[in-house]
Amino acid sequence: MGPPCWRRVAVPPKRDSCAEELVQDEVAHACLGLDRAHTGCVIAHPLVAVSVLVGVSDPRVLEAVGSVPRAAFVPPELAGQANLDRPLPIPHGQVTTQPSLVAWMLEALELEGSERVLEIGGGYGWQTALLGRLAAEVWSVERWDDLAEAARTHLARQGATNVEVVVGDGSGGLPGHAPYDAILVAAACPHVPSPLVAQLAEGGRLVQPIGSGGDEDVVLFVKRGGTLHHLSTVAEARFVPLIGRHGLER
Repeated sequence: MGPPCWRRVAVPPKRDSCAEELVQDEVAHACLGLDRAHTGCVIAHPLVAVSVLVGVSDPRVLEAVGSVPRAAFVPPELAGQANLDRPLPIPHGQVTTQPSLVAWMLEALELEGSERVLEIGGGYGWQTALLGRLAAEVWSVERWDDLAEAARTHLARQGATNVEVVVGDGSGGLPGHAPYDAILVAAACPHVPSPLVAQLAEGGRLVQPIGSGGDEDVVLFVKRGGTLHHLSTVAEARFVPLIGRHGLER
């Protein structure tokens, strides 16, 4: 994995204030010392800067990260922390994914703008909004009714018109709108659920944390000849488990 050398996490780790200060110093230095990344994308935005620091270079991803305000997709009392590169808690013991990790996963999908994308575990909708900037059509499956409703509200306020959030068992995907050119799973399971494999288009890419929830490899797969093939490990991270009929038990 590229610099900097902190662990990319989706569930809050034990806080290390010294390490956090070093990371924030690096981000501040990047913002002060550079006006533009080599991609040409302005990186004055702190979440864009930290995405560049961890190695993200896709200009469309960086532009999306910088143009969709994360503060509009977190609990109001945490809005002041929205531009920090850390996960933030939301109801039901869930958390928002760390922004730099979101950027890594989005870049791995290599979206060009014409795709239909399936997202599993949309939370409060920031990642969903980014996908909406990068793809033509986004379907997001969220397990919790209230989280789904909050995401819909946040997305509508930001003018997102090409995304739909539905409540359901994410491990079963959303067969009614398949096939999908890309699938992004924001919860951990030791295997890729078979319905997601079936709903992924031939040649499509899928990113999922592989593990039981707590210590995972975020893996990029591609579908060839009707089966998934491991392409690369995007990052090491910690995610909440993927609960469902084709995932893990409660």
